[in-house]
Amino acid sequence: GEAMEQGLRDCCRSIRIGKILIQSDEETQRAKVYYAKFPPDIYRRKVLLMYPILSTGNTVIEAVKVLVEHGVQPSVIILLSLFSTPHGAKSITQEFPEITILTTEVHPVAPMHFGEKYFGTD
Repeated sequence: GEAMEQGLRDCCRSIRIGKILIQSDEETQRAKVYYAKFPPDIYRRKVLLMYPILSTGNTVIEAVKVLVEHGVQPSVIILLSLFSTPHGAKSITQEFPEITILTTEVHPVAPMHFGEKYFGTD
C-alpha cells in the first residue's frame, strides 16, 4: 500500500495511517504478518486498506484478520486496489462478505510489472 500512500496524504493531510507488513512465501503462497501498528482508536474508524495489485487475495485476507484482531469490523473496511483479479476479489468476499472493494480494473492476470515500474526494479 505504500505506493498509494503519498496520493492519500496529498488529498487527506490529517489522515491517521497505520502499517501492516505482510509477505507471501513464494513457494506456498502463504501470507505471514511481520509487523502491524495502528492508531489506538482504529476500532472506531472507517479503514482504507490499500493494496495496489490484488492477485490471489491471500495477503489482503491476512491483513483483514489483523484488523479484526484489533477490533475493526469488516463492514467498515474499504479495500482500495489499482488492479484486481476475479479470483482475488472472490477469495476476499468469500472470507469477508461485508468488506467493500474498490478497484480500477478487474483482469484475469495481475499486471505484476506495475511494482517493477513504480519501484524502478525492472
